[in-house]
Amino acid sequence: MNASPRARTVLPLAPDRQGAGLHEHQNDDLLVCRDIVLEFGAFRAVNSCSFSVRRGSITGLVGPNGAGKSTMINLIAGALHPSSGKIHYAGEDITDLAPNERFHRGLVRTFQIPHEFAHLSVLENLMLVAPHQAGEQMWSNWFSPGRVRIDEDEIRRRAWATLGFLELTHIAHERAGRISGGQKKLLELGRTMMTDAQLVLLDEPAAGVNRTLLRKLESQIEYLNRERNYTFLLIEHDMEMIERLCDPVVCMTEGSVLIEADFKTVRSDPHVLEAYLGETKDAAQ
Repeated sequence: MNASPRARTVLPLAPDRQGAGLHEHQNDDLLVCRDIVLEFGAFRAVNSCSFSVRRGSITGLVGPNGAGKSTMINLIAGALHPSSGKIHYAGEDITDLAPNERFHRGLVRTFQIPHEFAHLSVLENLMLVAPHQAGEQMWSNWFSPGRVRIDEDEIRRRAWATLGFLELTHIAHERAGRISGGQKKLLELGRTMMTDAQLVLLDEPAAGVNRTLLRKLESQIEYLNRERNYTFLLIEHDMEMIERLCDPVVCMTEGSVLIEADFKTVRSDPHVLEAYLGETKDAAQ
């Protein structure tokens, strides 16, 4: 990775992560996908796909269009269910868990096209996603209104700190549907920061983002990985971003893993060149 990010607001940890040993077991596999198959009738969208994501890493997931990358993200997040194979997360078989159950275990995703609550403010978008809110229980509002207010004040404090980190405080009260595409990508990242995230699935965060905001986004991903111990699985077509952030890199084609290695090895592999360009390394030289 390149230069360290500028000094930023020190962000409060989600309550469940305060005091945790954030750098323990970084060499363990946090996510393991084994022999994943997804069939739609006679069409096999994912074909015996196996790879792992090391705890504390920023793992890149690349490949040509139609390789099955976003489908794999949907399988890991629980939006799709595999025809066969197993997905293990933090040592637990989550193959049959619903998306909300995965979310509450710290497996969080963003989308290539942001899914903001367009009519709510940017600040409200962050506050809404925080898990385990006292006000979600009807009886708490009736019998423990003081606790609900304290909880809401803490969530608001964390949301403002997150906006400060993202440098979005100036649009805190703007409707989220009216902000720019790049700002929406930053908001997507911010929403993961309001959860108890351990593994964040990033689906093409660079898509539609100008270069200035992209550099900011990269810096923030790097900070969250290094200082908050977030593990990332990152789908991206911007190879400069992959090179700067990711190690290792998993390359998929036709629903399967072609190679898993460091960026330089993946970039120079003749099979990768053929998958992307339809030519071998010798032909490309």
